[in-house]
Order: sequence, then structure tokens, then C-alpha cells
Amino acid sequence: MSVSVEGHTEGRTEGRVGEQAGAQVLRPHAENAFAHELAALAAQDDRQRPDRWRLSPWAVATYLLGGTLPDGTVISPKYVGPRRIVEVAVTTLATDRALLLLGVPGTAKTWVSEHLAAAVSGDSTLLVQGTAGTPEEAIRYGWNYAQLLAHGPSRDALVPSPVMRAMTEGMTARIEELTRIPADVQDTLITILSEKTLPIPELGQEVQAVRGFNVIATANDRDRGVNDLSSALRRRFNTVVLPLPATVEAEVDIVARRVEQVGRSLELPTAPDGVDEIRRVVTVFRELRDGVTADGRTKIKSPSGTLSTAEAISVVTNGLALSAHFGDGVLRPSDVAAGILGAVVRDPAADRVVWQEYLEAVVRERDGWKDFYRACREVSA
Repeated sequence: MSVSVEGHTEGRTEGRVGEQAGAQVLRPHAENAFAHELAALAAQDDRQRPDRWRLSPWAVATYLLGGTLPDGTVISPKYVGPRRIVEVAVTTLATDRALLLLGVPGTAKTWVSEHLAAAVSGDSTLLVQGTAGTPEEAIRYGWNYAQLLAHGPSRDALVPSPVMRAMTEGMTARIEELTRIPADVQDTLITILSEKTLPIPELGQEVQAVRGFNVIATANDRDRGVNDLSSALRRRFNTVVLPLPATVEAEVDIVARRVEQVGRSLELPTAPDGVDEIRRVVTVFRELRDGVTADGRTKIKSPSGTLSTAEAISVVTNGLALSAHFGDGVLRPSDVAAGILGAVVRDPAADRVVWQEYLEAVVRERDGWKDFYRACREVSA
């Protein structure tokens, strides 16, 4: 069974790569983008690996957190945050409990989920995207209706979901935005996670999960009350809360790393001294998010948006594109001002007042921020 599973996985990955031969993919899957790091880790990983895992738990954590291997290979950090959070997440996947990554928008839940699946199973594409319209078939299975009408219910007519495929092949399935999925559809996971079986009543059969199977789900804690998980389903998950970056420097580091990666994929030129504007964007977002200035002296109102790290990355990336195509290639306040305005002012009435008060009470009086103040005033007019 083990050989069969690995064969299916490699064939699927090779098929994806083959289909893209000669094309430059805009955003490669994690297992392709960091294939050299995963290969280096696998080659030097002599620790015990759970069944059908590509790497040991230690190596999976190293892949996410970064480090230098004995042969000098540098593993880039994919997640900047408390090491213990990553260790708990990885060890959860090595047990019979599923993993729920919970946090506010922009705390890298999807990013961590993808890289965990890539490191554990070598395939991050067994994905169910949760929405208000996600049907039960997306988690269980569907039917090829041409086959169904021609020959009746059979395994040939059955279309497996990503979760079903993960069960049969001992892989990691991912479910994004679990609390966006209707409650009755969510509960189809209960038998899968508790009994590790998926009944197929139409055929009088069931699919039993093989070793290596697990589920990583993500949920936004701002969505509480949308489709809260039932207590029965919540018990099947080990919940790991991903926090916002603890310090300005940590968040600046995260934004700078991701902007560099995105910039390379878009072939944007590297902006010299861009870290100063990144720090400014991060400072603005953190102060508005926290409702107080960095020195703790001035309380300010918070806008309705989340102002997450992910949004900061988007603002800086857009600023880099502006500076590259319509400027001198140097990231300046005028390049990020419009992006900040768009991120802050989601409610045109209430948020605009918050933004104007912040500009006049904080930005205007801050040393070294005059150019930024003028750029923001210009786009806010």
C-alpha cells in the first residue's frame, strides 16, 4: 500500500509540472517553489518519520521556521513567529487529531497550511475552499452523471473529493475558511475525523483512511457567529491560534520577506532602502489596529478594517510596482500613500474620519514624516 500511495503522489506532481512545461507559473505551489529546500531536508533527515510523511516532524518544523543544515544549505523561514506554535501544529498532524489554524485575517493561516501540507505530504493541492455555497460533495464525493445515467451507481461513476483522495492515499487535505461553510456541510467531517471512514451508502461501501491521512483547516476568528463549529466537530480538532506579529521589527521582517518573494515572481526591480517605507506602513497599520500610538501616549480610533500583515504586504508590493513603472525605482511615501488609504478607508463615512484624525493628530506631528503626511493629504483630498 505504501508504494502505491507514493506512486500516485509522484505521478500527480509530475503531471502538474508537465502540464506547465515551458510556462512560467505566476505562483508555484509550495512543494515546487521550495523543492530544493525540501529535497535537501529529506536527504539529511535521519529522524523517525510517521507513515507516508516525506520528512520527520523535526524537519517539517525546520522547513517552516528556517535554519542552516549541516551541509550548509540555508532553509528560508516560511513563518516568523513563536517556535512552539509550529511544533504543536506539526505534532498534531502526527496524531489522529485534525489541525485547526485560527486567527484574525492576515496571520498567515493559509500560508502555514500550504507549507505544512507540502512538507508532510509533498502535495499542497488537496484543497477544499470554504464558502457559503460549498456543497457536501466538496468534502465527501460527487458523481459523474454521464456514467451514473449510463451504468448506475459504481466506483467508476464516483468523483472523489480532495478529502476522499487524501484518505485513500494517506495524504494531508486542506480546508480553507471552515467557518464559512454551512453548518450541516461542516458536520460531514465528524465521521471522517472520528472514525476515519467515509461511508458511500449508494454503493453499500465505505472508504477507510490509511496511515498518513489528516486534515488542516483554517478559520478566521472574526467570522465567529457566521457558521460556528458544532461542539462535536470542534472536539475533533486541535486548535492552534496564530497571533499577530508581536513587535514592529518582526512584522517588518515578515513584510520585507514576502514582498521580496512576490516582487521576484512579478519581476519587479529590488527597491533600494525600501525598508524605511515598509517600517512606516507597518507602524501606521499597527497603531490604527491597536488604537494607540507606538509610544503609548496618544489614543486613536481604529477603522473598521483589519489592517493585517497581508494587507501591508499588498500595499508595499503595489508601491514597488508604482515606483518601478512610474517612478525612479525608489520606494517613496507617494508610492504607498494611496494603498494605505484604500486599506484604511473601507467605510467611506466612518473610516475617512478616523483616517483624517490620525493624519492630523499623529502623522503631521511626527518627525521625519512630512513627506508621508503630504503624500497622504494629497490622495485623501
